[in-house]
Amino acid sequence: MSQTIETATLGGGCFWCLEAVYLRVDGVVAVESGYAGGHAANPSYEQVCDGDTGHAEVVKVDFDPAKISYREILDIFFAIHDPTQLNRQGNDVGTQYRSVVFTDSEAQRETALQAIRELKAEGVYDGEIVTQVVPLDGNYFPAEAYHQNYFAQHPNQGYCAFVVAPKVAKFRQKFAHRLKAE
Repeated sequence: MSQTIETATLGGGCFWCLEAVYLRVDGVVAVESGYAGGHAANPSYEQVCDGDTGHAEVVKVDFDPAKISYREILDIFFAIHDPTQLNRQGNDVGTQYRSVVFTDSEAQRETALQAIRELKAEGVYDGEIVTQVVPLDGNYFPAEAYHQNYFAQHPNQGYCAFVVAPKVAKFRQKFAHRLKAE
């Protein structure tokens, strides 16, 4: 492993889905569910769900850039959620489920904007990509402990079985070359 670890902070619907996928990505060293982009310090899950904090449900993905690039992290992100749905993913509705890339640097910002330009040019999605690309500026708060590694702890829970599991299966199929050895 290289000495440098980089971080991507991404919101694409429920953080359980994103976390379950990124925990399986080779080169990812840690994933934490949390909240970002709002105005309340240390919000609770209930506050974020009420939609009054301005936060999005996100995952903080720590990765080894010697094994996987930030662009590859984004390629997975855009493949496992629908970036054309404004403030929602499927039945999860509200600004907390918005599609957003929180950036730590100008390089991350440019990479994210380039990825979006390429997806638009390639016509990957029928609708307009509504993903926000905004600076994180330290505006991140970890979610409660019970949200961490949620899918692994509750694979048969209804939401996990019917929403999270299909996203994990889609990742496994499309990005088999990126799977961690199990």
